[in-house]
Amino acid sequence: MERELRILMLEDLEEDIGLIEHSLRKEGLHFTSRAADTREQFVLALNEFEPDVILSDHALPQFNSVEALKICRKGGSNIPFILVTGTVSEEFAVSCLKQGADDYVLKSNLARLYSAITNALKQRNIEVKRKKAEKALRRQNEELVKINNELDSFVYSVSHNLRAPLMSVLGLVRLAHEDDKKFGNRLHEYFGMMEHSINKLDETLKEILDYSRNARMEIVVEKVDMRKQVEDGIERLKYHEGSEQIQKIIVIREKFPLYTDGHRVAVVLNNLISNSIKYRDPHKEHQFIKIEMHIDQTTATLYFSDNGIGISDEWQAKVFDMFFRATERSEGAGLGLYIVKEAVEKLGGKIQVQSKVDEGTTFIITLPNHLREIESQEQPRLIQS
Repeated sequence: MERELRILMLEDLEEDIGLIEHSLRKEGLHFTSRAADTREQFVLALNEFEPDVILSDHALPQFNSVEALKICRKGGSNIPFILVTGTVSEEFAVSCLKQGADDYVLKSNLARLYSAITNALKQRNIEVKRKKAEKALRRQNEELVKINNELDSFVYSVSHNLRAPLMSVLGLVRLAHEDDKKFGNRLHEYFGMMEHSINKLDETLKEILDYSRNARMEIVVEKVDMRKQVEDGIERLKYHEGSEQIQKIIVIREKFPLYTDGHRVAVVLNNLISNSIKYRDPHKEHQFIKIEMHIDQTTATLYFSDNGIGISDEWQAKVFDMFFRATERSEGAGLGLYIVKEAVEKLGGKIQVQSKVDEGTTFIITLPNHLREIESQEQPRLIQS
């Protein structure tokens, strides 16, 4: 031992105290000891002597080891407690260990006492370190939660504060653009460039918001009307340039209702519809987006197809990467398909892409249907992500 131990012995026989001390010193243990043989002496020694180890005989005239152990553990003491006694039954020894004793040593085999003490101290040291680590981890987790909450607030606040003036500027640019055309001036090209830049920045802000919400928000499982989700997504993007030229085909085959997270499904659909409009092929006379969904009791499969410009083979493995932009026609930060993949995986689903240049692209998405899990529930519920 690196320092002198304080050993409290609950023992009423002087000769047994002498045998225990002799056995420990023989092993080279440096210690000071204090003996007690009544409840009052034991409680006083716990407070004044502050022992590192307690060695307790079982039966004393006015006190016993079970009572002493209860006093220690009830008071929150984590001091190693070792039963050092005469012959006891196996059942009694096991009972003491279950109640919080660290070990038991028979007086007829004191040679084992030194190793029992050192093992108990080592175990207690490990326990102390583990609790410290757990406390530190809890503190770090609390700090991380605080940081995440602050980051969420920051992202939403900054995005809102940026988008509001952006929309005002965009409205003014469009008004000026119209006035310019009325008076036959030639600034419309500049207005078009300004409008494009504003839309590009707004697209980036929306991608950041979608990414943040998908990463932070709990999954809310509820009944989702897929036809309405698709129609809302198309309606929301109907003023995008070129949207009016594209035929929208919706096929929903719903054998069972779909239960999933409606917000994330909307994010997936909005991004895919927006991509199909951006990367349409204006040279084709018939442009289309086909959204087909099959829903059964356990799975929903979405086939999202278009006949746009397509994706070359070399880029198909990278389209779901963060910040990847295959063409200059991309107006955002390159987060769109990354967010789609993250949202799908958050829902426990999978996504794959099939595409040919100049022919079009198909995304195939499979999502679990939580119908069986919440058939008996009437309200939406939270599932930990």
